[in-house]
Amino acid sequence: MRDPRYDVLFEPVRIGPLVAKNRFFQVPHCNGMGYRDPAAHAEMRAVKAEGGWAVVCTEQAEIHYTSEVTPFIEARIWDDCDMPALALMAERVHDGGALAGIELAYNGMNGPNLHSRVVPLGPVNLPVASFTADPVQARAMTRRDIANLRRWHRQAVDRALRAGFDLVYVYAGHALGGVHHFLSRRYNLRTDEYGGSLHNRMRLLRELLEDTVEEAAGRAAVGCRLTVEESGHAHGIDRAEIEAVIGELGELPDVWDFVPGTWEDDSVTSRFSAEAHQEEWVRGLKALTSKPVVGVGRFTSPDTMVRMVRQGVLDFIGAARPSIADPFLPQKIEQGRAEDIRECIGCNICVSGDFTMSPIRCTQNPSMGEEWRRGWHPERYRPRHADERVLVVGAGPAGLEAAMSLGKRGYEVVLVEKSRVLGGRVAAEARLPGLAEWIRVVDYRAGQISQLHNVEHYLESEMTAPEALAYRFDHIAVATGSVWRRDGVARWHTRPDTMALGAMPVLTPDDIMAGRRPEGGRVVIFDDDHYYMGGALAEMLRAEGYEVVLVTPETLVSAWTVNTMEQHRIHGRLIEIGVELHTSRAVVAVGDSDVSTQCTYTGQSGRIDCDSAVLVTSRLPDDGLHQDLLDRAAVWADHGLRSVRTIGDALAPATIAAAVWEGRRYAEELEAPTDDSDATPYRREVTALAR
Repeated sequence: MRDPRYDVLFEPVRIGPLVAKNRFFQVPHCNGMGYRDPAAHAEMRAVKAEGGWAVVCTEQAEIHYTSEVTPFIEARIWDDCDMPALALMAERVHDGGALAGIELAYNGMNGPNLHSRVVPLGPVNLPVASFTADPVQARAMTRRDIANLRRWHRQAVDRALRAGFDLVYVYAGHALGGVHHFLSRRYNLRTDEYGGSLHNRMRLLRELLEDTVEEAAGRAAVGCRLTVEESGHAHGIDRAEIEAVIGELGELPDVWDFVPGTWEDDSVTSRFSAEAHQEEWVRGLKALTSKPVVGVGRFTSPDTMVRMVRQGVLDFIGAARPSIADPFLPQKIEQGRAEDIRECIGCNICVSGDFTMSPIRCTQNPSMGEEWRRGWHPERYRPRHADERVLVVGAGPAGLEAAMSLGKRGYEVVLVEKSRVLGGRVAAEARLPGLAEWIRVVDYRAGQISQLHNVEHYLESEMTAPEALAYRFDHIAVATGSVWRRDGVARWHTRPDTMALGAMPVLTPDDIMAGRRPEGGRVVIFDDDHYYMGGALAEMLRAEGYEVVLVTPETLVSAWTVNTMEQHRIHGRLIEIGVELHTSRAVVAVGDSDVSTQCTYTGQSGRIDCDSAVLVTSRLPDDGLHQDLLDRAAVWADHGLRSVRTIGDALAPATIAAAVWEGRRYAEELEAPTDDSDATPYRREVTALAR
């Protein structure tokens, strides 16, 4: 039964001609599938509708070939050729009982047009504001261009309605849309009726809203996604301006969706923001319009959601990342199962799908992006094929996911862990600066396992091959994790004999997370991993009083975190706290009282005095148990053992998300592993040849 405290979240809310069944609103979000994987994309949205979201939206849908964001893969509604894919999505969302929304986007200066190769259009002549700093300039739009844009937008609205969408967005947010560029003094230096005063700069927004309302003609609701702050720039959109915009246009659309001025500020990782961090920008805006307001804030707590509504901050609880981590979040609150929510950890692995043009993924929800491809569901599991017992060795992210998923399939599972706690690397890494919410990966799975009578777990139980065989399990999953190397081998040094090691103490991340600390007061961290670990260790040691020098062969610290939109924050944080940064340099030798470095471009040598070194390079699978079991393959049948597989970091060290995904795959494929398959083990969509 639903807790009465949360009743307000399930009140219906009118959006123009529509009624949303509750206040849960999956706002538009990218997914790396877009126009390329329409069936997979549609099924991903369908599962959210099934999970109880009242409104489920697309990502930005490009309305015209003159404004496309290649290499990124978003939705397209250029012409009628795109309608079948979009119609499928609307249909599947409707099947789940939700309203289907589409975010129509004219990307303007954010679209380099690398596919169409036509010159981009913007308010003035400026380089495109793309993520990849393309050597492309947009030309200033003429009145004729603006008239064309208004016509193209009307045509896109018409197609959206014919495709079956209930809610049509005018996109003016995140500095990603052409309307934002017209609205912001940062980009708009025009002197005609579309520039200068705020009234003029909002003219295009007004015209597109009026056009969309007229075209929709009550057949669909109209939404507007609007930037509410761009305070990081001297001439950016500010609060006074946005209040004036809402004061003038507040009654035009049927719903307002308020967002910060950049995607990076909208989807801040948990390392740098807490739940509801956007409240400071949105609070008070709802009072300026009679129309309902949606906003986001990585909401995972039902109590915070209720506060947003009760205090008049929001009408709808908007979500992108929490809806990815748990598509069934609304249903679980409604059914009084808040403890079963798979809470978003704010790692932004989901965002990396868009930045790497690959299908969306999630650390907490391994079924994300696999709903159609592999038939995985976040809540439903296929029943077991036989009455069999499975031993899972290692309770890190892969082992926990495997044990939980196998248990939900109905298998009898025993999970053993050599340490005193569940979680493996997650339990250790969650103690690093800013990563505390990552422990949710462990908490969710431990909580689910505690509800399964057919899954047992034992701590401080180191397993050997003879002991594992003696228990007569049908299957054994080895999820024993990995260890960080201390010989420097990774990307720059691919052989252990290329980094000379002297008498200086050399530590690894495992040493630091286990409580060991560098000797002396000055430490060099060599980061050839390029994800979060090097920067997090530097921040932690600096906070403990060490003089820290971070050396990396990349031009940026924690370079891969560009894909999780936090690199600029990590880099800035390290500068602010006094970490000495040496980029484009590799450590080539660790001496007795210094390290030798080399410029990655010129080979020029250098040296850094220090007392200790920490090598954040690569990891080795801890697969000794697997090898011991393979050596005894001849006696497996005597012990009733049918299969042994290594999963997660013990197979190949990667992200926590990858380890969780491997745990789910093991459980899904227990009866028929696909590792040696000659056929592609998942469905894919192949482009048809045009006539």
